[in-house]
Amino acid sequence: MGTMLGVTQDEAPLVRELMPWGVAPLRIGREWPVAPEAASLKVRWDALMRAEGAGREALFRSTRSRTLRTSVAQLPGQRTRTAPLAHDSGPCPELVKVLHGPFDEQWLIADHRLIDSARPEVWRVAGPEQLFLVELGYVPEGSGPALLATSLIPEGRSPAGRPGRILPLYRRPGGSEPNLAPGLTEFLGRHYGREVLPEHLLTWSLASGRVGAEGVRVPLPADPDIWAHGVELGHRLLWLHLRTGERPKLPGGRRPYVRAALPPRPAELLYDRDEETLHLGEGRIAPVPPEAWDFHVSGVRVLESWFARRTQTAEPGTLAALGPRAWPQERTSELLELITVLALLAELRPRQDELTASAEADPIGAKALRKAGVLPVPDAARRPASVLDHHEEGPGGQFALL
Repeated sequence: MGTMLGVTQDEAPLVRELMPWGVAPLRIGREWPVAPEAASLKVRWDALMRAEGAGREALFRSTRSRTLRTSVAQLPGQRTRTAPLAHDSGPCPELVKVLHGPFDEQWLIADHRLIDSARPEVWRVAGPEQLFLVELGYVPEGSGPALLATSLIPEGRSPAGRPGRILPLYRRPGGSEPNLAPGLTEFLGRHYGREVLPEHLLTWSLASGRVGAEGVRVPLPADPDIWAHGVELGHRLLWLHLRTGERPKLPGGRRPYVRAALPPRPAELLYDRDEETLHLGEGRIAPVPPEAWDFHVSGVRVLESWFARRTQTAEPGTLAALGPRAWPQERTSELLELITVLALLAELRPRQDELTASAEADPIGAKALRKAGVLPVPDAARRPASVLDHHEEGPGGQFALL
């Protein structure tokens, strides 16, 4: 098919136009409610509950948004207490796995009293049917993916301090009402001669999106075959991002193994490019492909960031300092899987670049979407949907109808 309306690659729509409702990143406001291991959070909560008066105040780490006397509503979907923490003595609230950083899943105490800005609208639409894209901030000369995908609640912050954006695939709980520009799937379905589902837009965006100063642009191809190829490639990427079901594996002989036991408290992470070996103190993991070591997100090396979050020294006497005394075996298993995922993602990068170039060479650009009435999206599509079918407990046990 020929180029529609002669648009240029700069006119590729932004992902926030295709998925118009976005939410700012979460702001937890204190380190201690997040940890790689759930057991650490239970220990920290118990220590907070044992403390009284000024001691509890010092451990909690109050901010302008949250103190021990703050009364707030429950996080949607969580059954936590809403009375102020000053006199609470109850058990640890539910722990929820979140995407704390790129390819870094950690545990969070899902208690609204601990989180400065939890973005309840994100929690309200979370569930088994939901998927989120995280739009990463622009970093000049940065490499790596433009978007991250997760089925967990994402913290949404981009590495290197750049602003991020959380984009839910659905606007309502239960996977209903796609968060897409009205009429987009119908327009593309007519053009490609096949059904276009909401998840197709997500996987295509994951495969083809490119980050720029204005945000992540998603070139839509005029050719139906390029679209089908991109959707298929995006499903492979989505599987690697989610890491659900069958565990990803590298071919035999290229799978990373522990070659020398990791020390109880590895203090540094080094990489030997010639030997393709990752050194964690005296411990060694190999083979580690250079592509996995060089994998960056928004200018930050993922393996270094992952390691630093687990070994940085917290201030003595704080709740964040309470954690395992030695490197848990589970961390080693997670690290081996992360190396595998990054290596497999790096293998797909050339195919992504080729796909993006093909889409930009013969695109459906923003002009075509405007002509079809898909763009600009109405203001209502940029706001969260009203949720009126369930109660949420507000401050002090009062119920709020939303």
